[in-house]
Amino acid sequence: MRAAVYERFGVPSEVLKTGERPTPQPGPGQVRVRMMLSPIHNHDLWTIRGTYGHKPALPAVGGSEAVGIVDALGPGVTEPAIGQRVVAAGIADAWADYFLAPAAASVPLPDGIDDDTACQLIAMPLSSLMLLEDLQIASGQCMIQNAANGAVGKIVAMLAKARGIRVIGLVRRDAGIAELAALGIGDVVSTEAPGWEDRVRALAGGAPILRAVDSVGGEEGGRLASLLAEGGLLMSFGAMSNKPLVISSGDLIFRQVSVKGFWGARRMAATDRGELGRLIGELVRLAASSALRLTIDERFGLSDAAAAAAASDRPGRSGKIAIEGSL
Repeated sequence: MRAAVYERFGVPSEVLKTGERPTPQPGPGQVRVRMMLSPIHNHDLWTIRGTYGHKPALPAVGGSEAVGIVDALGPGVTEPAIGQRVVAAGIADAWADYFLAPAAASVPLPDGIDDDTACQLIAMPLSSLMLLEDLQIASGQCMIQNAANGAVGKIVAMLAKARGIRVIGLVRRDAGIAELAALGIGDVVSTEAPGWEDRVRALAGGAPILRAVDSVGGEEGGRLASLLAEGGLLMSFGAMSNKPLVISSGDLIFRQVSVKGFWGARRMAATDRGELGRLIGELVRLAASSALRLTIDERFGLSDAAAAAAASDRPGRSGKIAIEGSL
C-alpha cells in the first residue's frame, strides 16, 4: 500500500515522501480502516519535525486522525462492523491507504456528518471540549481567546456557544472578523489597529472576563492576562509564536491572575472511558445538528503529501489541509 513516510525528522515538506509499506493486519482489539480523508494537524507537523512530546521510531508514517471505512476486524472484534464509516484519533500511520485503530476508539458516524467534519471530529474538538470543562466556566459567563480564526479557536467558539458561554475572540487581521462571521461566530476583535483592548472591553459590556485561552504565547498571551477580571485564569493551550509566555508580575500579584497549561494528550490519558464516551457523544450530536462545522480548505492525494504539508504551513487558511485516500 502507499503511505506518506519520513525517514528523518525535519521540515515536513522536505522529509515526507510517498513510499510502499506492507498492508497492516489488525491484531486483537483492532480494526483495519480504508482511509478516506485525514487532516493535517499542527501536532502532526511538530511530530515530523521531531519537536513534539512524542517521537516515533523511524522510518515513520505521518497522520494521527482520519475518517474511513472499516474493512477488516481483528481477533475477538465484532464491532464496528465491516463497511461502517468511522473516525479514529490518537492513532499512528493515518496517511496511508489503510491504517489500524483500536476498535473501542473507532467512532461510528451517522450519515448526516460530512467527511470534512468527520475526519477531524475527535482530536481538536475533544481537546477543546475538555479545555472548556477544565476552565470551569458556566453558561452566561464570559471568556476570551486569541487565534480565534485558527482551528482550535473556531471549535472552542462553537462548543462554547452550544453551552451558552460567551466567547470574545481575537484575530490578527481585520479580514478574520468576516471569515468567522461566515461561520456564525461573532464577538470578534481584530488586533491589527491600536486600541483593540478598548473594543474588547466594550464588547464585554461590563461583564467580567473570567477565563482566557492563549494559543500564541509571547507577549500576546500576556495581553490576554491583562484583560482578565481579578482572580481570572489564563489557560496556555499552544505556542504558535514559539516564544516564551510573557505576563506582567502585576497581573499575577495584585490581581491574582493564575496561569495553567493544557495538553490534550495528557488530559485524555487521565480521562476514563465513560467520560470519554459522554464527551464524544456530545461532539457527534453537535456535528450531526450542524452546530459544529469543520472545514477543509484543500485536499491532496497521498502522492502529494509534501505539498500538502507545505500548504498547511501557509498563513491565511480558513480550514484544514487534508490528505485524501484514493482506493
